[in-house]
Amino acid sequence: MKHFFSQQGSILFRHHLLNLVGFTVFVLSIGSTQWSYGQSESLSHGDSSTEASESNYQIGPQDVLQISVWKDEILSREVVVRPDGFITFPLIGEVLAEDRPVGEVAKEMDERLTQFVADPRITVAVSQVNSFKIYVIGKVNKPGEFQLGQYTDVMQALSLAGGLTPFGREGSIKVLRRINGEQTTFPFDYGDVLKGKSLEQNIVLKRGDIVMVP
Repeated sequence: MKHFFSQQGSILFRHHLLNLVGFTVFVLSIGSTQWSYGQSESLSHGDSSTEASESNYQIGPQDVLQISVWKDEILSREVVVRPDGFITFPLIGEVLAEDRPVGEVAKEMDERLTQFVADPRITVAVSQVNSFKIYVIGKVNKPGEFQLGQYTDVMQALSLAGGLTPFGREGSIKVLRRINGEQTTFPFDYGDVLKGKSLEQNIVLKRGDIVMVP
């Protein structure tokens, strides 16, 4: 009889222990899932601000904008910037987006939408950067057009193009940039920068820049 109660106690103890372990695993799994979801959400927001550097990023054609109107899912939507630089939005119509930061576009839309919606509180975010393209041409291993998701300097652009061929003239590289319709040239000496000299030549490229390696 004593042995019987001892066995019963042992079985009950193991049963409670398994329940406790199962409950602990369940709680930890919930915590892990919530953390993963929160991390994913945080990374998603981080990607937007990192890819577009939204406080300073100038919107361009083909960029995709996520426009949210506070407490209005019907008006909230994703739009693509047209080749002419405009977007179309319900009630307010055409809005110029090209070469403007998202904050400025959001402010204008908010002011115009208040004629139709009380306290709209518009938020604009760049969900896809499709307009930021640069070109590397000449004596590089992989010349062509490069669509970038972040700001890139000359050395990084040359790396994307596979580096210079043996025939590339390191000291004669030029960056071509069009400013207000006028072509501007920035010299770049690959050899000097590679040695850590004249690093100010390694400028951050802008949309449409051409890196030319003779």
